[in-house]
Amino acid sequence: MKSVLDFQNMAREAEEVLQRLIAIPATSRHEQERADWLELYLREQGAEPQREGNNVWCVGREQAAGCPTLLLNAHIDTVKPAAGWQRDPFRPQWEDDRLYGLGSNDCGGGLCSLMQVFLALRQESLPYRLVFLASAEEEVSGKDGIERALPLLPAIDLAIVGEPTGMRPAIAEKGLMVLDCTALGKAGHAARNEGVNAIYGALQDIDWFRHYAFEKESDLLGPVKMTVTMIEAGSQHNVVPDRCRFVVDVRPNECYSNAEVLETVRRHVRCEVKPRSTRLSSSRIDPAHPLVAKASALGGAPFGSPTLSDQALMPFPSFKMGPGESARSHTADEFICHSEILKAVEIYCALLTE
Repeated sequence: MKSVLDFQNMAREAEEVLQRLIAIPATSRHEQERADWLELYLREQGAEPQREGNNVWCVGREQAAGCPTLLLNAHIDTVKPAAGWQRDPFRPQWEDDRLYGLGSNDCGGGLCSLMQVFLALRQESLPYRLVFLASAEEEVSGKDGIERALPLLPAIDLAIVGEPTGMRPAIAEKGLMVLDCTALGKAGHAARNEGVNAIYGALQDIDWFRHYAFEKESDLLGPVKMTVTMIEAGSQHNVVPDRCRFVVDVRPNECYSNAEVLETVRRHVRCEVKPRSTRLSSSRIDPAHPLVAKASALGGAPFGSPTLSDQALMPFPSFKMGPGESARSHTADEFICHSEILKAVEIYCALLTE
């Protein structure tokens, strides 16, 4: 390294940027103002940002021919504020070590830490080329988020995603598939023995979803998890319902593709099954990958994450590693700590340079 990195100053700058971002509401699909500010900030830093929709990215120095390209990614959107906030979610507030504000933990801390690390290292001679991407619509897995930006980036060999993990590397992540299921029957009068009750048909399939166990379990992610979360049937008390609709939340592990899970479901149940999407896949990176091994030495033991991120849309190896804790995400009075951001910039820099 030609320069000596000032971690305290990098953390302070990350926190200044994060406070500005918290003050700009940016729920999913409404990130334009935040993306505008971020693009202007990066341009003022001399980073030559590029943009597609509300996705903003910068490309670092060209390295030696054949060097891989490493993506540093985090998202700019937030969920809507949960009920129970005791503070203004859009007014950043410091209380001792904690910075409160919507999106501070998920994943403003990771976003701003990675951005400062990119700005500090973008002109350095490294064994890979760095790309920083602040993506939109992550919380809804929207098609105008990272999926829209990836085709415009240089070919990526590996990604670090700045989701809150306590700076431990999450090297596997469950996928997501939402199933809309419809059990069909025949309407009839409830007072007479007529009709075919769709609810009873649905109950048999629901019982299957509750108890079926896929054979392959992951050492990091455990079994495929299927949970019935919504149900709707009937029009009035005296009519046998001819239709019962229910929704199943499916979290595949990396042992199965979404298509394989879907085929198994359809083979075992009688209801109609329609997936809303099959594009959000589970992921896993080899724990022996050199950068993962180094991240483990710096941040702690690798683990598997049950929560979804933009990794599900990455067709290249990736792992999650960022400041904060996943349990704080989407909660009232969300916060990130100064000590966590400082630790993040130190570990990211050690990971990328030493």
